[in-house]
Amino acid sequence: MSKQTTTHFGFTDVPIENKQGLVADVFDSVAVKYDLMNDLMSIGVHRLWKRFTIEKSGARSGNKILDLAGGTGDLAALFSPIVGESGEIVLADINDSMLKVGRDRMIDCGLINNITFAQVNAESLPFTENYFDCITIAFGLRNVTDKQKALKSMYRVLKPGGRLLVLEFSKPSSELFNKIYDSYSFNLLPKIGKWITGDEDSYRYLAESIRMHPNQETLKAMFEQAEFEDCEFHNLTGGIVALHRGFKY
Repeated sequence: MSKQTTTHFGFTDVPIENKQGLVADVFDSVAVKYDLMNDLMSIGVHRLWKRFTIEKSGARSGNKILDLAGGTGDLAALFSPIVGESGEIVLADINDSMLKVGRDRMIDCGLINNITFAQVNAESLPFTENYFDCITIAFGLRNVTDKQKALKSMYRVLKPGGRLLVLEFSKPSSELFNKIYDSYSFNLLPKIGKWITGDEDSYRYLAESIRMHPNQETLKAMFEQAEFEDCEFHNLTGGIVALHRGFKY
């Protein structure tokens, strides 16, 4: 069997070794306006999706949480008062620009007593085995080159009894809704990106990367292949977004 040498960057095939840099360029471009664009793109509903993720995390006082692709720190900020001073949150991202924005935001909010920061690659997490009670990754898995390898890496650093939650764009359950969503994603979204950030191409990539991401059932099967158990997903906003959860026993 020949070794795979290319992967997708949106709808374009690129050499595997090039994808990480291309994705980095996208987030370097949008980092400063990332939160504003999230609010505009989802009409603020992304905040409800993230609160649902927190509710399903089972986080409690003293827990150790890894927030991968944590970006500007939305989930970390919500976790901080839950785990308290005896807990620990690692806000991690592969992209330096996003991590700087997140770090500055957490400092401005006074949320650095139990939050640390790490620039990491999800495919090879540099943490101790069986360390975290919970791992979250919101709107980041679709940008990972080898998603299966990343899921295995997450499994390794979770404690027995720990859980992984992946919040990600997915496939709308209604075909009519899917057509409307496609029209918005490929026609309006890049224009909003150009208007707010001056970068139309990055938001065209965003729309394409969503379509290339595994659908709900496929991602659930990938969780199971990575040895997670009791795997499930919850469709949110008609399946535009899905929250997947799996446990390590």
